[in-house]
Amino acid sequence: MRFEKLEENKIRITLSQEDLVKKDIDFHSFMSNSLESQDLFFDMLEEAEKEIGFVTKDYLIRIEALALAGGDFVLTVTRTLPEKAKNSLRKKVHIRRKRASTEESQVVYSFANFDDFCSFITFFKDHYGKASNLAQKVLLYEYHNTYYLVLSEINLSFPNVKRLFSCIPEFAVFVSHSKVFTAKLAESGTLVLKHNAIQHGMKYFV
Repeated sequence: MRFEKLEENKIRITLSQEDLVKKDIDFHSFMSNSLESQDLFFDMLEEAEKEIGFVTKDYLIRIEALALAGGDFVLTVTRTLPEKAKNSLRKKVHIRRKRASTEESQVVYSFANFDDFCSFITFFKDHYGKASNLAQKVLLYEYHNTYYLVLSEINLSFPNVKRLFSCIPEFAVFVSHSKVFTAKLAESGTLVLKHNAIQHGMKYFV
C-alpha cells in the first residue's frame, strides 16, 4: 500500500493486487459503504496519519475510489474542516464512485467475475428489455480472470441511457483511459462475446 500527499488536504492511497488479496478486499463490498468497508477506510486513514502525517480527526472525509487497468485500486482522500469541528472518533465517509459520462464515445467497465456480469444483464433485462440500440459495438473480454464490457459509439437517444449508466457501478467498476485499455484488451484479452454482449448475454445466460 502506497501513500502520496497530493495537496495539503488531499492524498492518494494505492493498493496493489497483492494488497487487495492480503486485505481480502472485494470491489463491490469495498464500495458498498457498509460498516465493514468503513472500518477498512478508517484503518487506512490511521495508517496514512502514521506514514505521511495526514490527520483526519475532526474533518469531513470524501473518498473517491477508482480501479486502474493494471489491477491496482486507487483511493483519493480529501479532507474538509467543517464549520464546527466535532470531537468524534468516527467520521462520515462519502464514497463517490467513478462513472462514465454518457457523452463519451467509448467506455469500459470491469466485472470482478462472470457472475457479476450475469447479475448486470439480468438487471438490464428486467428494467430495460432489449439492448440492440444501446451502442454500435458491445463487446465482452476476459483478461486476467476479470471481465470487461466495452461499449463503443453509444447511442445517446437510447431510452434512460443516463439512468442506465448510473446503475452500472452497482455491478462493475468504470475503467479510465478506456481507449488505451481497449487496445490492450484487443491485443492480450480473450473476446468472450463479440455480437452485442449484453443482448446475447441475456439470451444465453439469463
